[in-house]
Amino acid sequence: MPDFAYIALNDTGRRSTGVVSAGTRAAAIDQVMSQGMHPIDVTEQAPVGTRASAASRGGGRVTQSQVEAFTRELSHLLEAGVSLSRSLQLLSREASSPAAQRQWSSIRDEVVEGASLADAMAKFPASFPPVHVAMVRAGEAGGFLELVLAQIASFRARERDLRGKLTAALVYPAVLTLLMVIVVIVLMTFFIPRFQTLFDEFGGSLPILTKIIVAASHIVRTYGLAVAGVLIVAAVLARRMLMTDAGRRMGERWLLASPMLGKVLARFALVRFCRMLGTLVGAGVPLIASLRVAREAIGNQTLSDAVDGAVEGVQRGESLARSLADCPRLFPATVIEMVAVAEQTGRLDTELNRLAVAYEEDLDRSLRLLVATVEPALLIVMAAVIGTIVVGMLLPIFTLSSLVQ
Repeated sequence: MPDFAYIALNDTGRRSTGVVSAGTRAAAIDQVMSQGMHPIDVTEQAPVGTRASAASRGGGRVTQSQVEAFTRELSHLLEAGVSLSRSLQLLSREASSPAAQRQWSSIRDEVVEGASLADAMAKFPASFPPVHVAMVRAGEAGGFLELVLAQIASFRARERDLRGKLTAALVYPAVLTLLMVIVVIVLMTFFIPRFQTLFDEFGGSLPILTKIIVAASHIVRTYGLAVAGVLIVAAVLARRMLMTDAGRRMGERWLLASPMLGKVLARFALVRFCRMLGTLVGAGVPLIASLRVAREAIGNQTLSDAVDGAVEGVQRGESLARSLADCPRLFPATVIEMVAVAEQTGRLDTELNRLAVAYEEDLDRSLRLLVATVEPALLIVMAAVIGTIVVGMLLPIFTLSSLVQ
């Protein structure tokens, strides 16, 4: 028999809460009323074991837009003076999907049982990454939880827009690459064998380019599945290696060293760092704690390691600008100079957020330049590969008279 949590008022108007067991919600309401109380809210609770299981698996799939809406609405409710448990109860009841309702209800249950909101959110890492949990923890400790939640919601919205720009910039090059691979495979497996049969009937000596293409076609048709299997296994092994700490750092160093993509990734990390640090400092979080949280927001372990020295420098009493100067790959000299001036004038949070906006615009321009460079390069490569195959197949036809004997 399920349990129902209730909030009710007695005859004197005093508020009370509790849990009753009943077959249906209507039966639970009757039980509460039979105790001489007037129910305000009655909600079915998942069993403790079920809640724990849901927490361990994330409670189902909750979209990032749902998490963003939950965070922003929770901030509004707290700012309006509604208690945390009541706010969570309202949000779980108004959730837009069963998965979101399970997660919000589980968070509410954890809070009612005495856990902090940060600890409750930490049980759903797919919805609430560690950096956001750390911000919530700082907001709870400093007494400005509603402000931090509003800033998290805004941060997530800007992050979504920024990631959307990055994804959109990579879609067209990826489609071109996939199209080129498909066209080459079709040519090698279907069209070239038919030309080869024609050439065999004619006899004679084929041009060297045609022989190479025919041999490549034979290899693709004979060993294509084996090669595909090897590539799939290699991709799986590479993915597992990149999931390790050493492999991830190696992959990140390789990407950062690439001519144009490295700059884009560094700018992306800079925007995230400045925005997170500015948000935290503006919310009143101490600088060292803000640096540790912002370090997690970078999203690149290699660059995060570079910021470690900055945290240690601030702990030793150095200025933030002097500490960040040791990370030239992430922080250009102009950024260091502006941070130094902002520290002296006492407007560090404002300047960091301004830098985030400015470099986001620079990142947008870099992305457009990257796409403008990659697209024609891919088209040239595609035309060269396909053109070589076509020319190689047409060369024997140009010398048809010498082949026919």
